[in-house]
Amino acid sequence: MSIKKVGVVGAGMMGAEIALCFARKGYDTILSDITLELANKGKKRQETILEKLVVKGKLEDEEKIAILNRVMTTGDMHDMTDCDFIIEAVAEKIEIKQSVFQQLDSICKKETILASNTSSISITKLSSVLPESRSQQFMGTHFNSPASVMKLVEVIPSLTTKEEYVQEIIDLLVDIGKEPVRVKDVVGFGLNRMFHAFCVEACRLVEEGVCTPDDVDKICLYGLGHPVGIFKLMDLLDLRLCDQVEQILFDAYGERFRPNAYLKRCIDAGHYGKKVGIGFHDYRSEK
Repeated sequence: MSIKKVGVVGAGMMGAEIALCFARKGYDTILSDITLELANKGKKRQETILEKLVVKGKLEDEEKIAILNRVMTTGDMHDMTDCDFIIEAVAEKIEIKQSVFQQLDSICKKETILASNTSSISITKLSSVLPESRSQQFMGTHFNSPASVMKLVEVIPSLTTKEEYVQEIIDLLVDIGKEPVRVKDVVGFGLNRMFHAFCVEACRLVEEGVCTPDDVDKICLYGLGHPVGIFKLMDLLDLRLCDQVEQILFDAYGERFRPNAYLKRCIDAGHYGKKVGIGFHDYRSEK
C-alpha cells in the first residue's frame, strides 16, 4: 500500500476521532484546523479517549504516548503537502468543503488522494471544483460516529472517481480495522437515509404524545437492541447538524424527511445537545 501519511482537515469531534483511527494503527497523521489552538483542542479530545482506554486496562500508557506522538497538529494546510491521503471533516456546507478541496489541490502533491467525510452532500458535486486529474482521485469516506468506536465507513465514488483509487482506500480502511461499504453517490448515501428516517419518526412519536424521549430511547435499547437511544445519539451529534442534514434530505426526497417541529423548537431554545448541557435530554447535572 502506497499510503503512509494521512491528513485530516477539521479537528472537531469527527475529525479528531478519524485522525485517531489512523494514528492507532501506526500511520503518521496530521490534524489541521483554521487555528493551531483548535487543532490542539482536537488532539486533547484524542488524549481523553485514549486515557479512558488506559483506565479500563485496554491500552498501555506507553501505547497512548506513542499514538499521540504520531499526530501532528497544525493551523496551516500547507503542512499537509506530503500527505498521501487527506480526509475533509469540516462543516456540512458545500461552499466550505469545496473551498477546502480547492486549497488542497493547489497545495498537495499530484498523487494525493482526497476524500470527504460529508454525511449527505453529493460527492460528484463536491468534486466539480477540482481539475479532472484530481477528481479521479476523489471520493467520499463517511465514517460512522463516534468514529473511534464504530466500524462502518461508507465509501462513495463520484461519477469520475477511478476504480483503482476506490480499491486503495477500501484496503486502507480494512487495514485500520474498519468495515467499508461501497455506496452509490446519492444524497444521504445509505446510512443517513436510514438514520434520519428513524430520527424523523422518533420525533413524531414525541410530538404526537405517544412516547417521551426517554421512552423512545428505552425502545431502542431494550426492544431493538441498539447500544444507545436515538434521542441520546442525536444529542451527541448536535441537533443543529441533525436538522441541517434532514433539510438536505427533505430538499432531495420530499415529505418523508420533513424536519420535525419538535426538533426545530429544541434548536430555537438553544438546546443543541450534550455539548451545551441540554438537548432532548438534560445533562447539566452531570457537569
